[in-house]
Amino acid sequence: MRTVLIPTDFSENAMQAIAYAMNLYKCERVHFYFLHAYADEVYGPFKNGNGNSIKKQKKEIQNATDSLLKELVETVQEKWHNPKHLYEHISAFESLVDAVNDFVNQINVDLVIMGTKGQTADKKITFGSHTVQVLKYVQCPVLAIPYNYEYQQPKKILFPTDYLLPYKRRELKLLNTLAKEFKSAIYCLYISDFEVLSERQLDNKRFLTESLPDAFLFHETTPVKHKAEAILDYIEQHGIQLLVMVNTRHSFLEDMLYRSTVDEIGLYITLPFLVMQNLPR
Repeated sequence: MRTVLIPTDFSENAMQAIAYAMNLYKCERVHFYFLHAYADEVYGPFKNGNGNSIKKQKKEIQNATDSLLKELVETVQEKWHNPKHLYEHISAFESLVDAVNDFVNQINVDLVIMGTKGQTADKKITFGSHTVQVLKYVQCPVLAIPYNYEYQQPKKILFPTDYLLPYKRRELKLLNTLAKEFKSAIYCLYISDFEVLSERQLDNKRFLTESLPDAFLFHETTPVKHKAEAILDYIEQHGIQLLVMVNTRHSFLEDMLYRSTVDEIGLYITLPFLVMQNLPR
């Protein structure tokens, strides 16, 4: 049974991420965990000074969180009744990243699915700060669902790669399972002016091909230009429904995530974005 963790702040975008998850895995046996981390809610009001002790503040917010999570599970069970699915909820007195990482390691989560923006997100910003932190630091694949995205089966998947990364077999298996379920085409896009690959790149390309046996796999090359523009152009020209990238040191994705906002380099993600980690786990 697959294990999927869905962080929620009870916002509309969080509910959209849940809807995407229910549709994506409607034919698969999945144990869903809904998580709300509330440390910021405790320390924020406490810093402002409202007369409550931190202990009392924590208890009140924990009770409110547990109540909202219980209602959420009941709503999901009623709206997407599926005998293949199990649901649990967790409240955590931690920051979101710490709570997600702890739970990922505790129960060996296969995938984290979350919205790109929360309750207070600026409409002009593609990714909220919490989402960026999770993408950067959580040691597990993360699928980010953009605001107002309507579910489509991921039949066309874009995977930009320079073939320099030692891919993780477990995470490629996750991608292969998706491709098998939806009979997806995966386009491996190599952004370079040189088509000749080094031995290291050829080895990684072979490993990638062997690890995705159930996908319709295409290896394509496009000339070097602004990488974000190349990715966006390919998405538009080919009707891509899922973007997949790998987070590792010195990668394009790392450069993107370590700026103050993702939007600074013009990568406006309007489709689901799967970030696979190349970190120890």
